[in-house]
Amino acid sequence: QVQLVESGGGFVQPGGSLRLSCTASGFTTSHHAMTWIRRYPGLGLEWIAGINPGGDATRYADSVKGRFTISRDNAKNTLYLDLSRVRPGDTGVYTCAAKLADPWTIYETTLPYDYWGQGTEVTVSS
Repeated sequence: QVQLVESGGGFVQPGGSLRLSCTASGFTTSHHAMTWIRRYPGLGLEWIAGINPGGDATRYADSVKGRFTISRDNAKNTLYLDLSRVRPGDTGVYTCAAKLADPWTIYETTLPYDYWGQGTEVTVSS
């Protein structure tokens, strides 16, 4: 059974840091480009960051560039998102997604993906 399970969300104060994880099962992540997407209640989806299958190339939305870092460990079938210097506007549900891709491909969209996780909630508040 294919699954993507996120973890690491919670409450964090403005300026703080948090590490999110996305663990995959049922498929080989090293063949998939992977992405973090943020969901705002009632406001839709925002693409946050993407990484190529090999993990040596990344891209970020302007809203998080310089503050968030996407990485992956294919041996552990796990994707990460390190959040730093968080702001109240970073509040939302963070979801990982995966799509079969060529080694150099990074997806910068919210659709379509082969697999989606359920998300982990991050609340930035003092």
